[in-house]
Amino acid sequence: MVRLGIESVLESQNSVLADDRLGLITNPSGVDSELRTTIDLLADRDEFDLRKLFGPEHGIRGSEQAGVEVEDSIDEKTGLPVKSLYGEEKHLRPEMIADLDTVVYDMQDIGCRFYTLIYTLAYALEGVAEAGKRMVVLDRPNPIAPVAPAGNRVPDAHSSFVGNYGLPIVHGMTVGELATYFNDEFDIGADLLVVELDDWDRNVWYDATDLPWVYPSPNMPTLGTATVYPGTCFFEGTNLSEGRGTTKPFELVGAPWIDAESWADSLNAAGLSGVAFRPAYFTPMFSKHERDDIEGVQVHVLDRDDFEPVRVGLTMLISAFTTYDDCDWVSYDDEFFIDKLAGGTYLRKTIDEADSANGARDIADGIIDRWDDDRAAFLDARERHLRY
Repeated sequence: MVRLGIESVLESQNSVLADDRLGLITNPSGVDSELRTTIDLLADRDEFDLRKLFGPEHGIRGSEQAGVEVEDSIDEKTGLPVKSLYGEEKHLRPEMIADLDTVVYDMQDIGCRFYTLIYTLAYALEGVAEAGKRMVVLDRPNPIAPVAPAGNRVPDAHSSFVGNYGLPIVHGMTVGELATYFNDEFDIGADLLVVELDDWDRNVWYDATDLPWVYPSPNMPTLGTATVYPGTCFFEGTNLSEGRGTTKPFELVGAPWIDAESWADSLNAAGLSGVAFRPAYFTPMFSKHERDDIEGVQVHVLDRDDFEPVRVGLTMLISAFTTYDDCDWVSYDDEFFIDKLAGGTYLRKTIDEADSANGARDIADGIIDRWDDDRAAFLDARERHLRY
């Protein structure tokens, strides 16, 4: 079994966290291999002085849905104060940690730039550097590490809390590796220590580690969800359902105006590797098209080593928009959300101008080819920070 960063800390004779006044950024995925929470493990041992908790999107106990602001609170179990990093303020400000020595980060990432937990990490590094404190990242496996890095990098002009710091859509790094990437490549300069994994091979999927899966957010229930998410998350920027409100978020995609049989046939005919599409009929209990009868597809990964989530997601998106006139982009605060996910306007404009006669797969391949220079530049930078 892989040994996690938190386990190395606990088993060390001279713990790197002992005697420091600690703050902890975590959520339900912050557990050891026996499913004991990092909160409890640090709070219950005398050598650790845990004084404050910090909650990301969904909160430290994971009870809030996506996009819902999290308020400051008191943790009922430990009595510790909880400062929100997903409310009006998403940055870790120096005044929040004035009474601390070290901020600990322990959460499971899922390997995709859309996932907000990694920006909580980056913003925390900035706050720690400004305050002259220390950051300790307890490393965890990248669950989809065998998926090759893919997609464009987000330019500064289009950076957001779902895309920033020059990351492509699939980055292939652990949170510890991301921490040094953020810290060094962007000159943050925080006093950073990464407690590494033991016996982890980046060529294996999460289910080969023998570690239990604890969902890091309410709509990331399984490794299968994480596998398709880098592609089907694009549908969050549309008026189609991405499966939120069902038992298969991001694996089910559809809308009331879709013809399930026809769309599945079209997608299967695209010849995408490692995947098949099943006509699906579902009713979301919340989120888009709440309690509407929906037709669409379920994405079935048949061979995950050949599966390319970004290529699949783009092909699905282009196919939907060039086939069904009712497909549209959603906007928040007068900004198209797809532009945040895609890191600019290019993807949206390309799809708006697409000719269905060219074929969704061919259009998707062209977009990926255009992004290849970005991917290559990221790989050069990434190489300096790989630990395993």
